[in-house]
Amino acid sequence: MSLTHYRALGRSGLVVSPLCLGTMTFGPGDWGVDEAGSRAIFDAYRDAGGNFVDTADIYTGGVSEEFVGKFINDTGSRDEIVLATKFGFNGSRSPLAANQARAGNPHAGGAGSKNIHRALDASLKRLRTDYIDLYWMHIWDGVTPVEEIVQTLGDLVRAGKIRHYAFSDMPAWLAMKAATLATERRVPGPIAMQVEYSLVARDVEAEHIPAAQDAGMGVMPWSPLAGGFLTGKYKRDDTSGTGRLSGANPFGDSKFSDRNWDILAVLNEVAAEQERTPAQIALAWVMAQRGVISTLVGARSVSQLSGNISATEVTLTDDQMSRLDQVSALASGFSASLTAPMIRRMVYGGHGVTGWAG
Repeated sequence: MSLTHYRALGRSGLVVSPLCLGTMTFGPGDWGVDEAGSRAIFDAYRDAGGNFVDTADIYTGGVSEEFVGKFINDTGSRDEIVLATKFGFNGSRSPLAANQARAGNPHAGGAGSKNIHRALDASLKRLRTDYIDLYWMHIWDGVTPVEEIVQTLGDLVRAGKIRHYAFSDMPAWLAMKAATLATERRVPGPIAMQVEYSLVARDVEAEHIPAAQDAGMGVMPWSPLAGGFLTGKYKRDDTSGTGRLSGANPFGDSKFSDRNWDILAVLNEVAAEQERTPAQIALAWVMAQRGVISTLVGARSVSQLSGNISATEVTLTDDQMSRLDQVSALASGFSASLTAPMIRRMVYGGHGVTGWAG
């Protein structure tokens, strides 16, 4: 496999690389990269054949979008690149800032029609383009009816301001309802879902991935390295001062669980056998999972990006896949139990019956 091993994202004609360049690091911040460094990462990804770039209006206060727009414009590569950005989080008031004078604007976030139009117009300006290839709902707001979301985003597809849309961080039922509404109404529907998925975060296998496959949505994992935990740089006996997970971060200390340390131990064994880094093995594992079309990778340096891209060259043996699967497996929940062999035999009079999709 390589970055030019393109594939369709969901049931669509949008053709993307197996690794997508995430640009959350482009711009200011503790883990940010300045313009020159960001441009070098962008150029390295493009030189390797990558065509899928993902940003968001909330990343580094909009600077990420500005950098991406500038890089695409300077290289004249707009027609070659699948450009994705996101709406949903509210940038009018930072949840991390203390003692702010007043509350933010509630219409500067969420999935309501008013905010979607506002957010898209602002992103188009920062990105220096008149259309977005893939527009993500960054997060479910828990308020806006699915009908309004489908109507608004479908109208934007028909207007030509976006080519496709997709959902990130939402319940599986919501994505499935949106896909069903779109199908029944013969209007544009979501073509992908972006969810946290890695060796230490496999809960989406219960509902999200089956829903995505049934509805024709491609799966795009974010944080496939679990915030850096699966790079192997953290040690069980001392996690301080090692990286992003050592300080304030969205995961807290949730990645430092006994289960995850056991997974990391097997990951390190497989990496040694393959003479690869743990990060490359972790990426190879997630890229091999059913439904996964393109995996989101970020980087703070060209060397880090190059290492991630090298994961496309890794082929895990059946034994290695089995060991990684077993150590990271989650206990089956209620939904999985409904199709267990015993239950199926009860339904079919003692016979084993296999569905058309397996």
